[in-house]
Amino acid sequence: MTPRPSSSGPDPEETAAKKAAAKETTTGKKVTAKKAAAKKTVAKKTVAKKAVAKKAAAEKTVGKKSVAEKSVAKKSVAEKASGSRAPGRKASGKKAVPAAVRPVETPASPALDAADRERLLAGTHHDPHTVLGAHPVPGGVAFRVLRPYALAVSVLTGELRTELRDDGDGFFSGLLPLGEVPAYRLLVTYEETVQEAEDPYRFLPTLGDLDLHLIGEGRHEQLWQALGAHPTVHEGVAGTRFTVWAPNARGVRVAGGFNFWDGTGHPMRSLGATGVWELFLPGIGAGELYKFEITRPDGSRTFRADPLARRTEVPPATSSVVHASDYTWGDAQWLARRAEAPAHEAPMSVYEVHLPSWRPGLTYRELAEQLPAYVGDLGFTHVELMPVAEHPFGGSWGYQVTGFYAPTARLGNPDDFKYLVDRLHQAGIGVLMDWVPAHFPRDDWALAEFDGRPLYEHSDPLRAAHPDWGTLEFDFGRREVRNFLVANAVYWCEEFHIDGLRVDAVASMLYLDYSREPGQWTPNEHGGRENLDAVAFLQEMNATVYRRVPGVVTVAEESTAWDGVTRATHHKGPSGFGGLGFGLKWNMGWMHDSLQYMSHEPVHRKYHHGEMTFSMVYAYSENYVLPISHDEVVHGKRSLVSKMPGDWWQQRANLRAYLGFMWAHPGKQLLFMGQEFAQGAEWSEAHGPDWWLLDPEYGAAADHLGVRDLVRDLNAAYRATPALWRCDTHPSGFAWVVGDAAEDNVLAFLRLDADGAPLLAVSNFAPVVRHDYRLGVPDDVPAWHEALNTDAARYGGGGVTNPDPVKPEALGWHGRPASIRLTLPPLATVWLRPA
Repeated sequence: MTPRPSSSGPDPEETAAKKAAAKETTTGKKVTAKKAAAKKTVAKKTVAKKAVAKKAAAEKTVGKKSVAEKSVAKKSVAEKASGSRAPGRKASGKKAVPAAVRPVETPASPALDAADRERLLAGTHHDPHTVLGAHPVPGGVAFRVLRPYALAVSVLTGELRTELRDDGDGFFSGLLPLGEVPAYRLLVTYEETVQEAEDPYRFLPTLGDLDLHLIGEGRHEQLWQALGAHPTVHEGVAGTRFTVWAPNARGVRVAGGFNFWDGTGHPMRSLGATGVWELFLPGIGAGELYKFEITRPDGSRTFRADPLARRTEVPPATSSVVHASDYTWGDAQWLARRAEAPAHEAPMSVYEVHLPSWRPGLTYRELAEQLPAYVGDLGFTHVELMPVAEHPFGGSWGYQVTGFYAPTARLGNPDDFKYLVDRLHQAGIGVLMDWVPAHFPRDDWALAEFDGRPLYEHSDPLRAAHPDWGTLEFDFGRREVRNFLVANAVYWCEEFHIDGLRVDAVASMLYLDYSREPGQWTPNEHGGRENLDAVAFLQEMNATVYRRVPGVVTVAEESTAWDGVTRATHHKGPSGFGGLGFGLKWNMGWMHDSLQYMSHEPVHRKYHHGEMTFSMVYAYSENYVLPISHDEVVHGKRSLVSKMPGDWWQQRANLRAYLGFMWAHPGKQLLFMGQEFAQGAEWSEAHGPDWWLLDPEYGAAADHLGVRDLVRDLNAAYRATPALWRCDTHPSGFAWVVGDAAEDNVLAFLRLDADGAPLLAVSNFAPVVRHDYRLGVPDDVPAWHEALNTDAARYGGGGVTNPDPVKPEALGWHGRPASIRLTLPPLATVWLRPA
């Protein structure tokens, strides 16, 4: 590693002399040999201390000619050879052109002019490659190097070594009498080491015209392959390409551990009107820490993490990390069959997980050994991971994202996360991930006013500030911002094989007046409250993801009655909008109503019966997920079992009955971790689920194990019964048997598959046994048998069951031609299938 010298600042007297010398070179007059010699003398006097160090370093080079000798030798060779021949080569045998007929060319000074020098030091140079590196000039090739902590710099060309002049402030220059720019390397002497290195400023840009065109159009669907930090081989040299979008910046430099976090020596070049800055740094590889040092329009500077960093430091550290993946996937079989059926026509029961707290202390790879086994044993088809993208504040649970392209480093590196996804797929479990494109935090090292002005956020402060979370909303009307987010959605699906994205806070995106009072928002161009830019973004995101990654599903957390959340984007609804294009939508209304009903004492439930039936009024307006998520078991809302009334036995019975009702209701199921075994305490990200409740040494462990066994059996029966999922989104898949038995607290309905095969679900939400309870049924089923009973003794219930097949009677009931008589257990749900 390059050591930092004891003082990196210039001497005031030396600086004044050097500025005067630099100014003289900008007058446009020809520099005579006499003036050049005089300036050389001044430069030697003003950098005497560094000259001593250079001389000492030069004396250590055994067998090499002195700088003066080499200069004379090269000049002699140049006078005898053609202009295209490099010094040190044998003469070609051609006759030399007589001096009298050769054009006289006055050599140019290789030193930078004052303007370029000042801009480079101030971090405001937009094209450093035009002045640094090697460039043909009158009299030969000028070499200019900016190495702030170097004592000396030499140019190595073939077998020759030429020491450059120290121009102060880290600048070195020299003029070699060459006809063309040669292949060369730099030999840089520091206080305690000498390094041979490539010159970053000899390379052409690493981004092509197509990339820049797509970025400018906001249509680069694999943006992460163009921007960010990418280890690569460029022009035969290994290094890392750094690129960043910062259109308002006056200058951008790369800073990192490799340059002691001083970006002075590594300014980036602007690639035109796209606002993209680029620099290829040879010798930099995976694992290096870096940030972008941005000079704002007002001249101030800020260090920013890379918005497209694919790896980060472990929080609270905030640096980006150069990453190169070498992971080999083993889930080809899963990917090949996941597109066989759309999500809304396939079984889907989801286990929601907060990875850092599911089993606190486990890494991605350790989770990969435990999570697939646990979820697979319980029979869930999918896991949904609360946000995985990097976030500085753990208490946000991942919903305030700063690293949109980086899995959180708390649990391992990106390849470790791929391993977890891979192992879940190999266990037959799909992976959904919470995705947060609505807003981002105000951290001054991340996206907020990234290049000194509003960039990712809206320029209107009223539109930018989110009133609820203290964050900033994305400017969905800016094409580059939409591109950043759309490509991010594709990135997680393509690079990490994610099977679906649950999009957070969609309602806050759709409405301009969301959580805002009158006067705090401005209507759209039609005078409405809809955020037209957000609508267009969501439509573009969904259309792009579904086109590029077959078999994935997008899920909207949308809590309003917005029309067409899961309608195709090209189909317009009554409101005049095309659909948003999601595959599924969280049914927040069902969640709220059903939990409200269950919280009432059974004696009062008859007054709230409609809360359990109202969901069927709109059940087929969208493709729904029934979510009992983390949001329902935190912040004083109590855990799921603790919401239930009555004593401990009744609470568990209510919970079991509710889960049986939920799994039979149209829609996909989602259950948050810990609720599958009736955890009594609210969830906390600090310690996760109370696994000790399942310890056989705990006296009440059987109560919790019983609920978990029920969840396992619910999932098994659900997956084996197409009537519960095949026609989930079509009215033909559901029929009420009795929906108005409010006095009895009884609900009964049929679920039907595509061929009409039925399942009868009956819920008794009263704490009494109902004997010989008559229900109308189809007359084409000769007998029914009990497929599941939440009151079974092995679940912790009272064991009131219907052990024998139940045969219909030719007695019409509930508008049906036949009927059966059942024994309904207290606070229980019963499923019956044709015997």
